[in-house]
Amino acid sequence: MTQTASHPGALAGVRILDMATVLAAPSGATLCADHGADVVKLELPDGSDALRHMQPIKDGTPLWWKVVNRGKRGITLDVRKPKGREIFLSMLPKFDVLVENFRSGSLDKWGLDIETLHRVNPRLIVVRLTGFGQTGPYRSRAGFARVFEAMSGFTNLTGEVGGSPLHSNFPLGDSIAGIFCAFSIAAEVARLRGNPDAAGVEVDLAATEALFRMLDPLPVEHEQLGQVRCAAGNRTSYTAPSNMYRSLDGVHFSLVASSQAVYVRLCKAVGRADLITDPNYDTLPKRVLNIDSLDNQFAEWFAAHRYVDICAQLEPYEIPFSKVYDITDIKADPHFQARQAIIRLPDADYGSVPAPCIVPRVMGRDMPIPRSGPAVGEHNAEVYAEFGISEEMLSALRDQRVI
Repeated sequence: MTQTASHPGALAGVRILDMATVLAAPSGATLCADHGADVVKLELPDGSDALRHMQPIKDGTPLWWKVVNRGKRGITLDVRKPKGREIFLSMLPKFDVLVENFRSGSLDKWGLDIETLHRVNPRLIVVRLTGFGQTGPYRSRAGFARVFEAMSGFTNLTGEVGGSPLHSNFPLGDSIAGIFCAFSIAAEVARLRGNPDAAGVEVDLAATEALFRMLDPLPVEHEQLGQVRCAAGNRTSYTAPSNMYRSLDGVHFSLVASSQAVYVRLCKAVGRADLITDPNYDTLPKRVLNIDSLDNQFAEWFAAHRYVDICAQLEPYEIPFSKVYDITDIKADPHFQARQAIIRLPDADYGSVPAPCIVPRVMGRDMPIPRSGPAVGEHNAEVYAEFGISEEMLSALRDQRVI
């Protein structure tokens, strides 16, 4: 790994070539860019990446693209063409990581199989993020976040009892897979940094498995207890009370009292100390067993009080709860403001655009604000010049539709 002082952060000096499309794998590369990696975003010359055409779009400008691909330099290259493949392979020795998410076998078909990639760069980390992995009968299936969420068992946990399972209005499956992508890169970079003789690897990351990995208790509770966890509305089947409640003035808020100590404080806060020693509710297993009767009593109390009064009762007892925020609440909240949870990315079209802050924070390290995602081929001249490709050659490659 090279070291460059111009990119502060734990991944400074790491160079990543992100040729993935849409959301999951590119978001993983972006997380690395947030922490100092030099990420080059490779697209087809026609700018056909689906994320460029998904809402939100303003006056033809893809806003989602700007924030998801922040901190990257953008180039175009068609690796399916012989000249494009040649240029691609000539660049790989200068990169530490390649991120791709094409269907299994696609790169092989283009003459970019793992043996070829490692022949030109033996230490290359190749992260392949697909829906179902590089092996198995589903390896060539197409997939998007909702498919991953449904197949992993995640979606089966959402929705009302007896009703249809529910998807969120956000591709959470892609984001979780992206986090695993960033983790994979960081883990392998750490391995290579610790051993200058270590070889590169092929990382087989299945988005469906990434989601399933988050659901630790599902297999063991099924084997040992014969239980199949399913939707429970806004309640939980593993602790109580824990639900979405509604105040007298119509405010929805989430409250969790998982531990015995918090449960005791909650009972005192709402003037129901009798529930602490009630033999139906005095332990967590009993509370879960009698969740309906217990939860209804709290729901009735909350429904009879305004939210501001509920806050006044709960906060002195340090009860974990929160109003269900939308983006206007997040922007107005003094804690988010104090933490600068929303940062502004420098942007060529709008001057700057808002986006979530860099996560995690490292105490004593001020991370630079990344710029918004690049336009199609915005950094072609800059990046290709680093590989000795002249402007005249770039012009010829444009004429050939290679870039």
